[in-house]
Amino acid sequence: MRTTPTILHLDMDAFFASAEQASKPSLRGKAVVVGGLGPRGVVATASYEARVFGVNSAMPMAQARRRAPNAAYLVPRFGLYREVSEQVMGLLRALSPLVEPLSLDEAFVDLEAGGTAWDDASARLAGAKLRADIRAVTGLTGSVGLAASKMLAKIASEQAKPDGLVLIEPGTERALLGPMPVRTLPGVGPATGDHLRRAGIATVEELAEAGEDELVRLLGKAHGHALFAMALAHDVRPVVAERETKSVSVEDTYDVDIHDRVRVELEVQRLADRCVRRLRRAGLSGRTIVLKVRRYDFSTLTRSETLRGPTDDPGVVREAAARLLEGVDTTGGVRLLGVGVSGLADYTQEDLFAQAQAAAVGEAAAEEGSADEPAEEAAAEAVAPPERRWPSGHDVCHAEYGHGWVQGSGLGRVTVRFETPYSEPGRVRTFRTDDPRLEPADPLPLVERGPEDADAFPAGAGPSGSQAVTRGPRVGPDPRAGGDLDTSPGPDRRVGRATGLDVDPDRAVGPGPDLGAGAGPAVRDAQASSVPASRPKSRSGGGGDATSRP
Repeated sequence: MRTTPTILHLDMDAFFASAEQASKPSLRGKAVVVGGLGPRGVVATASYEARVFGVNSAMPMAQARRRAPNAAYLVPRFGLYREVSEQVMGLLRALSPLVEPLSLDEAFVDLEAGGTAWDDASARLAGAKLRADIRAVTGLTGSVGLAASKMLAKIASEQAKPDGLVLIEPGTERALLGPMPVRTLPGVGPATGDHLRRAGIATVEELAEAGEDELVRLLGKAHGHALFAMALAHDVRPVVAERETKSVSVEDTYDVDIHDRVRVELEVQRLADRCVRRLRRAGLSGRTIVLKVRRYDFSTLTRSETLRGPTDDPGVVREAAARLLEGVDTTGGVRLLGVGVSGLADYTQEDLFAQAQAAAVGEAAAEEGSADEPAEEAAAEAVAPPERRWPSGHDVCHAEYGHGWVQGSGLGRVTVRFETPYSEPGRVRTFRTDDPRLEPADPLPLVERGPEDADAFPAGAGPSGSQAVTRGPRVGPDPRAGGDLDTSPGPDRRVGRATGLDVDPDRAVGPGPDLGAGAGPAVRDAQASSVPASRPKSRSGGGGDATSRP
């Protein structure tokens, strides 16, 4: 193990929620929860203001709504998160060629390999500069841990949260780890933690005192040896720039259990097609097809089939998944389905029989299609276009009012708050869901930067676009946030005749529960008001109320 703290671990603070607060001025300083909004949705990220109410990642969304009914609940915008993540990873690669991403918002960096740090002082300087660069490029904050090993660097970044830097000096590791709970160590989950607790082992110090032989007896050879080494602060794992992908999979959890066998089969085919699209985007193929089924009683079944050779043919994957489904009883109902491919390779061994069969089917379909084309065109004209969906939190653009985001939708109406990352909290307007002047839009960069700033940061690190030099307000977590949310009105909360509709604040014309379970369908946030606008109390606090009070 090294003797200098030159391994850095970066973890962005409440990444998804902070990105939403940065792009929506009216949400800054407010409780924000990002995740699936359906009855079986799960919290992906909660802002620090929401965590005060006990909302945490991986919590069922229904439980989060009970704990924080007035928080803003938003659908994830993964396109924006990936864009910001690429900017952050560009800054990390400028420090060292050895960067090991763990997720969109987390990575290890070997500073010694890049010549960026060689002792305590240079490592601390590199970490401080990284935090400043991330804030300047993205407007967000990240926590940095520095240590002589990956395990300790990750523990240090957890201690640094939110928006801090912690360096663990070599020689102090045992004293630091000793009083910590065993769950602090990687690989110790709830089950292992309970098993150790029943054996009288609650802290890392007690884990080390138990001895290697006792841990092997309790946990098995591999796990026992590994945990004893970590309890002694020994971790020689290197930072690996390329992590080999072992499988590609997709799965969906349904709001209501599926009982219809035909629909189950159609869902499996759809998931197989999605899985193949991911395979092809990654330039991979696979031999083993895996089907996952979670039934109404939470029992989970996994079935797999190994092909003669790797494939990325959607027809082959669909057929294999369908064969696996034949052996699964779904009469009681299905709450989750998943399709995956493992045994990956970067080449394919084409199934000639499947290709020939697909070609024959395609030719037959083409011949039938040419004969039925006029009838199909007439039928298509007769079918009315489906109603447009407006996910809560997603970007829109109006021909008259410009850029905004969906605050909620329901009963044929959609409520939009018109603001940008660089503006003051904006006003709210309500439209019909089929308003032709309202269109989906791409997210705006979180920080504006002009052409003269293009060379200030490494390639790929700066935000896209060539706009005026106007920094977006820094969005940083406030661990002291708590109590009642600020519900003062924004600069102008009046909703006039946005689309020729008189908006009655007591009438159900606006968002559903997306902005608070107690809001009901009424657009209380869009009530007409003659109260003068109040100024934001701080750079991170918005003057407008982005939540709905019961």
